[in-house]
Amino acid sequence: MKWFSRWEVLALASAFFAGLTAFLGKMGVMNVNSNLATFIRTVVVLVMTACIISWRHQWQWPQGAAGKAWIFLTLSGVATGLSWLCYYRALGLGPVSKVAPIDKLSVAFAVILGILFLGEKLSWQVALGAGLIILGAMVIVFL
Repeated sequence: MKWFSRWEVLALASAFFAGLTAFLGKMGVMNVNSNLATFIRTVVVLVMTACIISWRHQWQWPQGAAGKAWIFLTLSGVATGLSWLCYYRALGLGPVSKVAPIDKLSVAFAVILGILFLGEKLSWQVALGAGLIILGAMVIVFL
């Protein structure tokens, strides 16, 4: 019997917490401006992450890490912020049962970007899985 590897367990936990985020976010934006809700969420994430880094004594920048890492991490932060702002606004306007599946189309975008810019190979399993995610979102939203 093969057990899940650590990254698979963490990815599944991420999916669970993302689903919980959608539900809790919808509950939170019912009577709160979506931009303020995003700010509150961001502050909580910042404090939680700072606590984890402090607890694990990981405040030092890794030796040999290129300055390029700062650029990509900054751009990733901008993309995250824009994603969260759009997501919370969408949750405020639409049903979580339709907003969350559309948001998960990020998987298909990530696959495409990985292939185009990271040289990742497109296997039939990845193509089928991404296609099913797209099809699933379309079924939920349009049918």
